[in-house]
Amino acid sequence: MSTAPNHLFSPLQQRSLTLPNRIVVSPMCEYSAVDGHATDWHLVHLGSRAIGGAAVVMTEAAAVSPEGRITPSDLGIYSDDHIPQLARIVDFIKANGSIPAMQLAHAGRKASMSKPWETPSRTLPPAEGGWTNVVAPSALRFHDEYPLPHQLDRAGMDKVIADFIAATKRAVAAGFLLVEVHAAHGYLLHEFLSPLSNTRTDEYGGTLANRARFPLEVIRAVRATFPQDLPIWVRVSAVDWVEGGLTLEDTTEFARLVKAEGIDLLDTSSGGNDPRQQIPVGPGYQVAFAETIRRETGLATGAVGFITEPAQADQILRTGQADVVLLAREMLRDPYWPLHAAQTLGQTVPWPVQYARAASGEVPRREPLKVFLKGEEVHPVRDPEKTGKSGSGFRDSLARDGLKITSTRQTPDGRFLHEGEGSGAMIISRVPPEYWDSLKEK
Repeated sequence: MSTAPNHLFSPLQQRSLTLPNRIVVSPMCEYSAVDGHATDWHLVHLGSRAIGGAAVVMTEAAAVSPEGRITPSDLGIYSDDHIPQLARIVDFIKANGSIPAMQLAHAGRKASMSKPWETPSRTLPPAEGGWTNVVAPSALRFHDEYPLPHQLDRAGMDKVIADFIAATKRAVAAGFLLVEVHAAHGYLLHEFLSPLSNTRTDEYGGTLANRARFPLEVIRAVRATFPQDLPIWVRVSAVDWVEGGLTLEDTTEFARLVKAEGIDLLDTSSGGNDPRQQIPVGPGYQVAFAETIRRETGLATGAVGFITEPAQADQILRTGQADVVLLAREMLRDPYWPLHAAQTLGQTVPWPVQYARAASGEVPRREPLKVFLKGEEVHPVRDPEKTGKSGSGFRDSLARDGLKITSTRQTPDGRFLHEGEGSGAMIISRVPPEYWDSLKEK
């Protein structure tokens, strides 16, 4: 019996999540945050792509520490103060039927820089909002205008891991249902992987197994922290496009290693780690990397890079070259690309009810995103009235979900972060646990 091939609008299961289609908004730096805080720009930028019907809407690289930013205007996830505005964005994305995702990142030696549209490109001194604690696997500049980084020692590496763990917990608190670890484009984890930027002679340099050791420590920590029912992706640069750099064979072996760590998909990009790179840019120029890794390892992959046309994206999926397509510049040009692609390919997909009159013919109404774990719908923000009517207090209710609360802290906006053990690492609410504990069955 033959099975119909996957196509652009077929669903994809990733742990407890069902992607309604195979279209992902690729992470794109906006350089529009204030002290790491998301702004209304991020709400509109990400929210409009959710309205447009992408299955997954992913934030730009969110820095796990202040020194892990590319510029002072990068999005951050290194403070609890960042959670409220991110939660607002997450709620909007979910309300429009998309899965909210966050890319967790550390810029490494490409940090403390001016915004890319400010010329000439230069390192920012502390007097202009920059910083001096720029770190990397080796004390090698990316280019002349970039800072000279400090080589990470064991204590510094432990801090980076702790920063990724804390950032993951904050992403959960904000309501993100998928996180991606950024190990591409010449940022910290890619710097460790590539022999061009990693010249260490200890157990973290030399062979691929050694160069991959620290990225795997970070990935392992994120996987242990993020709810096990939810997926984690990793973005890689499959090749460095420079002789003596990272090869597709290296990245294929790294894919096997991350698959063993419980990673669900490899987002397959390339380059960004050496200014000498010579990239043969063209339509779908990186798709073959995703196809090879998928075939050789059995790990799901994402294809990215100059994917612009609906038929092109559909063909990538129908021929088994990747499991999802990530669109970047084309999504900037057209936030409603998924809706237009469906019309082009003759597929009927849900539209926001507010926009349905613009569709060609009758279309189903878009519904808010619903997530089910073990057959029951999960509500990231718990309703105290509903909890009370269910006949139990706060901790008893959570215990039924396999959770054990170990600590509670309050955020500046008055919400409470209940951290604990079990399948969900963190629960967020607007009332203290004492209030829920006091509720009685009626």
